[in-house]
Amino acid sequence: MKKSLMLLAAVAFSTAAFAQTTTTQDPATGAKTTTTVRDNGTVKTETRTGRTEAGEKIHETKEDAKVTGKKAGHAVKRGAQKTGKAVKKGAKAVKTKAKDVVD
Repeated sequence: MKKSLMLLAAVAFSTAAFAQTTTTQDPATGAKTTTTVRDNGTVKTETRTGRTEAGEKIHETKEDAKVTGKKAGHAVKRGAQKTGKAVKKGAKAVKTKAKDVVD
């Protein structure tokens, strides 16, 4: 019991000693600013800008390819369903004609 209490106290103390970090993002540009306040009172600020023009074009191309792939997949699936239905209908018609010929 004593050991677990000491361990719990050590964990609580060590988590309180970590630096406090806050992150904010500018919705217009996508830039992120991270501010860290250390235990000794110093403040560290890091700024990460949003995507560059090239990065934005790559991202848009990736998104467009994803949408195109989904549309193509849907079209292939729908075509396969139509073909399957037509084959089934044709096979049924052949079966009916075969019965008529035999009779």
